[in-house]
Amino acid sequence: MSEFGKAGSGGMQSSQYDGIDRRERLKKIALDSMDVSKDPYIISNHIGSFECRLCLTVHNNVGNYLAHTQGKKHQTNLSRRAAKEQRDNPTNKGFIQPSTTKIFKKTIKIGRPGYKIIKQRDKESGQLSLLFQIDYPEIDPGVQPRHRFMSAYEQKVETANKDYIYLLFAAEPYETIAFKVPNKEIDRSTGPDGKFFTHWDRSKNTFTLQFYYKEASATSNS
Repeated sequence: MSEFGKAGSGGMQSSQYDGIDRRERLKKIALDSMDVSKDPYIISNHIGSFECRLCLTVHNNVGNYLAHTQGKKHQTNLSRRAAKEQRDNPTNKGFIQPSTTKIFKKTIKIGRPGYKIIKQRDKESGQLSLLFQIDYPEIDPGVQPRHRFMSAYEQKVETANKDYIYLLFAAEPYETIAFKVPNKEIDRSTGPDGKFFTHWDRSKNTFTLQFYYKEASATSNS
């Protein structure tokens, strides 16, 4: 049964609505008072979201990012950054912000790229490896594919599961694709005998990434 306030009083507003109302007010204040093009901490990533490189947070749109900048966490980090700059550069009268980061322009997507996944196991160490080969036959001139690992809590498509992470590949004008892999420790050693390898073959427009798990018992779902 629904619960109401006492007779003669206003209706009871839940904490959920209070939070939504507060976020909307902060967002409006930020949109009215800030020029995002001059913010050195906002980064547009290749999946269309915006990141705060000061607080290491991810936001669905510019409005949500601006609301974040009005919150306690961002303001505290700004103060700490300013204090650190002052300590490191005592002759400076104020905090000098770094140059503005460019926001990537959006382009019309032409669909998902083709791909191949190969699972292997090192005969000597028993380590499981995953090799991803992504084909970009119509990639934009001068563009090189990018990749990154994303935690399960950053994405909003599936219920977050700490046992998995997502490996993302992006290159204009293709859609970003993601693979769900076990959240096990990855061997990030590089070099001639390294276990983490990437290669962009410009002649075939094929991007290859291979990595090994440190644990020999790791398995994978994609």
